[in-house]
Amino acid sequence: MNSKLLILVQARTGSSRFPNKVLKPVLDKPILIHQLERIQGIQRKAEIVVITSLEPEDDAIVEISKKYGFPVFRGSLIDLLDRHYQAAKAYEADWIVKIPSDCPLIDPQIIDEVFDYCFLHEGEFDFVSNLHPASYPDGNDVEMMTFSALEKAWKEAKRPLEREHTTPYFWENPSLFRIGNWGWESGLKYDMSHRFTLDYPEDLEFIEAVYHHLYPINSLFNLNDILALLQERPYIYDINSVYAGVNWYRNHLPELRTIGVEQTNTDHEYRKTN
Repeated sequence: MNSKLLILVQARTGSSRFPNKVLKPVLDKPILIHQLERIQGIQRKAEIVVITSLEPEDDAIVEISKKYGFPVFRGSLIDLLDRHYQAAKAYEADWIVKIPSDCPLIDPQIIDEVFDYCFLHEGEFDFVSNLHPASYPDGNDVEMMTFSALEKAWKEAKRPLEREHTTPYFWENPSLFRIGNWGWESGLKYDMSHRFTLDYPEDLEFIEAVYHHLYPINSLFNLNDILALLQERPYIYDINSVYAGVNWYRNHLPELRTIGVEQTNTDHEYRKTN
């Protein structure tokens, strides 16, 4: 497989709920950099680029990313689909991988597993993810698409949620794309029960606790290491468990054709901004 693989990590400082969340320090390093270094742990060759907005407030994203050697592409504030497309075009990518910057515990092995599944079936898929349906703990999000499929979505997607969230046009239109999904081989389904993502102060407290216990032992600790820690120290799991299953779907259930109420926690207010 000689295709050019481009991993785009979308990041912003702006958040009405938790400003500057991706730049919060954990073990003396911005959490965004921790995530990027984890992504660098993948086995496949890929270019990793941070994509942020043109807003002055996101100059800090650019500064921090470049300080640690990660390239940055800047684009639309609201139209994330356009931001991904323009970055993919600029870097002449064949496959584009979308990973949000609020996944600082993402396991590079899971990323590789999605890649392996996709390329084992080379030529069979336009879009592959581990989210439709989801099974891994929330915060291990991997979605990948061909450039031609991304261009098609960029040209045709009209609804605001399709532009803002980048990929709904793919999985909401299975008749238009060849879609593949990689499920957790364990057979477990933790997407609604285990929250490894960053949107609330409690999430940061949880992430800090995980890093405190595991990072000094192995900077690329994996999913099983985290689950073992939570088994050993259940109080860490409890830190942000009230938000388990809370995601952006909750605000768009009447509009989404392929997502049901069972795939989101509607007990808490949630508004995603990235």
